Amino acid sequence: MLRSVAVRYVLIGTKGAHVFWTPGVARAARRIATAAAFGGGGLTAVGAVTYGLLVAEGLLARRLVGRPHGEQGPLANAIYGEGLGEPISLVMLGDSTSVGLGLTDPAETPGVILANGLADVAERPVRLTVAGMSGAESVHLDEQVDQALAARADVAVIFIGANDVTTRTRPAMAVRYLQQAVRRLVEGGARVIVGTCPDLGTVRPIAQPLRWITRRWCRELAAAQTVAVVEAGGRTVAFADLLGPTFATNPGEMFGPDRFHPSARGYQQAAYAVLPSVCTALGLWPEPEPQRGARSKSIYLAAALAAEESGTEVTRTDVTGRTAGPQRRWVRLLRRRATALPDDA
Repeated sequence: MLRSVAVRYVLIGTKGAHVFWTPGVARAARRIATAAAFGGGGLTAVGAVTYGLLVAEGLLARRLVGRPHGEQGPLANAIYGEGLGEPISLVMLGDSTSVGLGLTDPAETPGVILANGLADVAERPVRLTVAGMSGAESVHLDEQVDQALAARADVAVIFIGANDVTTRTRPAMAVRYLQQAVRRLVEGGARVIVGTCPDLGTVRPIAQPLRWITRRWCRELAAAQTVAVVEAGGRTVAFADLLGPTFATNPGEMFGPDRFHPSARGYQQAAYAVLPSVCTALGLWPEPEPQRGARSKSIYLAAALAAEESGTEVTRTDVTGRTAGPQRRWVRLLRRRATALPDDA
């Protein structure tokens, strides 16, 4: 299966990328990341008035959203794949997206899709441990990290952020907890890949103007998450419009019965967005060579750009032997774009 999936990812250039609110998101990311580092926790650019609107409209949207199947995803802890050698330890952490809430078949969960794909590339079995929990916020990652360290994770994948938005958690607090989790995992010897906050502005029960506010809030949080994760030694993959245009144009296919969580097809797309980064982080695939004209970017600009396009990976790099410039750390921004997914995956 792996080879048929791998060829569907294409590295494209960064030239010409422009979204009208990128500068604002970059500034917000810097402000949130700074507040996280120094103990602040202010609201994002939406402000106090729109924050109140978000709370009121959010309560209405939650009443309109149905309930998924079960309270957790299907049990998926097992060894997947074949081959020689000690199994690679893969741990999934985060919220309901990490456990496949709403699914009944373990094979359709992101963890199992990643485990099978990783096993195919490595030609080694993969031991999957699902530590994520439905409803988890960034504050709950600490206990999940304990499980990952106990499982001696070689690679940890975190899907987090949506519940921090829906529960109105202060962004700087959410980012601080995430950075602490990534740092603990890295110090424990794990490679860490974080799928950043998805765009909840595509959830149909959420009406305007809340939808626009939610979208802005999600992308500011995703950009700040990117800054924090890269500083802590991990890499991020943007879930921005991965749950955006595709989900907006195909809601019946990409959303589950509760109209909030992804369907099996949606979870599959999320897993495929992360798989190349997992393989690269473990050294199973080489780091892509930058294309002609591509440049390393400052961390805040890269984080803002990544928040606008799904599948974009941000990781550390250096420029002329230096890891940082006037605007802090240099990072590399890679856009891996998935084309049509295999029907039999």
